[in-house]
Amino acid sequence: MSDDTVATPPEAPVTTEVQWRLPHDPRSAGRARELLRGQLAAWGVDGDLADTAGLLLSELMSNAIRHARTPAGREIGVRVARCEGRLRVEVADAGRTRPVPREAAADDEQGRGLAIISALATRWGCCPRRHGIGKAVWAELPMPPPFSPGG
Repeated sequence: MSDDTVATPPEAPVTTEVQWRLPHDPRSAGRARELLRGQLAAWGVDGDLADTAGLLLSELMSNAIRHARTPAGREIGVRVARCEGRLRVEVADAGRTRPVPREAAADDEQGRGLAIISALATRWGCCPRRHGIGKAVWAELPMPPPFSPGG
């Protein structure tokens, strides 16, 4: 008696979350955007969604670098996740002060980051850091449903 069934290897799991730890340094914002672009490309996310996610990450990183008063050697955590039709970009730092939106005057050179995040994200917020001291600030965007041929 022969078995004509061919065993197929299980499919590789689909990564739905990635995390990086970066130095608390102004150059880390660019590195975070570079890592994000690579991950989004691996997920097949491009165009306006990728551009908007990159801008959100830039603003979140800038706020963490500029405003988080952290001890020397502390890192900034970056987390990108896709779940239930959403893309979440999150930045965690050891600072305890929660972000507060403010009105920037027309001639102010700073102070518009949270307004930009509010305008671009479907929702954003702040929560305690998942591991360690500090906080995580996140922003979410809707992800289009995956393409299914013939559907």
